[in-house]
Amino acid sequence: MAYLIPRNTAIKLITKYGTNCPFEIARQKGITIYFESLGGSFGYYACYKRIQSIHINDSINEALQKFVCAHELGHSILHKNENTPFLKRNTFFSTNKIELEANKFAVELLIPDEFIYEFRDTRVTIKEVAQKFGVPEEVCHLKKIDHID
Repeated sequence: MAYLIPRNTAIKLITKYGTNCPFEIARQKGITIYFESLGGSFGYYACYKRIQSIHINDSINEALQKFVCAHELGHSILHKNENTPFLKRNTFFSTNKIELEANKFAVELLIPDEFIYEFRDTRVTIKEVAQKFGVPEEVCHLKKIDHID
């Protein structure tokens, strides 16, 4: 049941905005995205006086920036009034509930079920699909799939 909130939220956003691109969804929602030097942190979400912003490390690769944007977008929707701590390098296995929810949201946003169905008759693994869509291997196991025959 706890998984359904991030998953269903991602599905609704994709339907509402007609895209699974976290940058485009953030833009349409009026969330400002900043690319800046963040040292060892990937990024963070902030909300100050109802102004939402996503901060992304400008020195990480584009695929990881996309995942970080999706993760922080998850915070902006699931945890709107909480300023999340920096997403530290190599902490995708966070036991913190809100970090796990944001990771689940990001995975569901970036790898909708339709993308998985395209590969169902091949020997492609979920890790390979995740890599194709910029989802770090460390979190690809969070993807839940509605099976079709």
